[in-house]
Amino acid sequence: MKLTARIPVTAALLALMLSSVTGCNRLKARDQLTKGVQAFKNARYEEAVNHFQNAIELDPNYDQAKLYLATAYSYQVVPNLDTPENLALAQKAMSGFQAVLAKDPNDVGALKQIASINFNTKKFEEAKEYQKKVIALAPNDAEAHYTVGVVDWIQAYKNAQTVLSSEGMTDDGNGNVKKSKAACQKLQEQNTPLIDESLQYLQKAVELNATYDDAMQYLNLSYRRKADIECGNDAARKDDLAKADEWAQKAMGARKENEKKKEEKTQGGVTMQ
Repeated sequence: MKLTARIPVTAALLALMLSSVTGCNRLKARDQLTKGVQAFKNARYEEAVNHFQNAIELDPNYDQAKLYLATAYSYQVVPNLDTPENLALAQKAMSGFQAVLAKDPNDVGALKQIASINFNTKKFEEAKEYQKKVIALAPNDAEAHYTVGVVDWIQAYKNAQTVLSSEGMTDDGNGNVKKSKAACQKLQEQNTPLIDESLQYLQKAVELNATYDDAMQYLNLSYRRKADIECGNDAARKDDLAKADEWAQKAMGARKENEKKKEEKTQGGVTMQ
């Protein structure tokens, strides 16, 4: 009877001890998270990574620490740098955000981060795919619309450069009227869907953000790509260029307005007596 009585008491003590250790580790994990966030805010990303990793070691189910760790990796990815180290950082960040999506496929933040990493590592189709997922969940996200439009323009620009260089030409930005009919037809086939989609998404970005100067500038560039594919219709080409110039002017005006607002915000709170 005495032996039987000792068993539940020992088990209870063991459970209490384990609970105490677990609780202590969780407190330490939260302390590491706090330190990681502070390092991250001060742009000390490697230090932040170490703190977030420590938090996860202390509490393997600490999802918030895992999300912050992936974010800290993503902030160290250098756009358009193809070194093994940079691509490894991108993959670590990607894996972290994919783990978030495995639990919640509709996590908009993780989708946006993956789209950004893909864009920065020149995986443009993947970037566009994930931004369209963002738009499906958050249709008023101007940045997502903007990125889709930019990706389409990048691809259209590359196509134009390839076709023009095959004829010994460089882009004049005004429709390249001296290119051959065959070259124009090839550009029509390759770029018409890209340009149409680019204009659609960039215009939506401006609808959502009336002073989105970057989107306006890419509307200017996209209309110049559209001028390439008018193929003998000089009136349409000139109309495209007129719209391009119009968007360039709007972009300049919006940029000035944004700079003014930024300056006013910086000076906010100062009251002259």
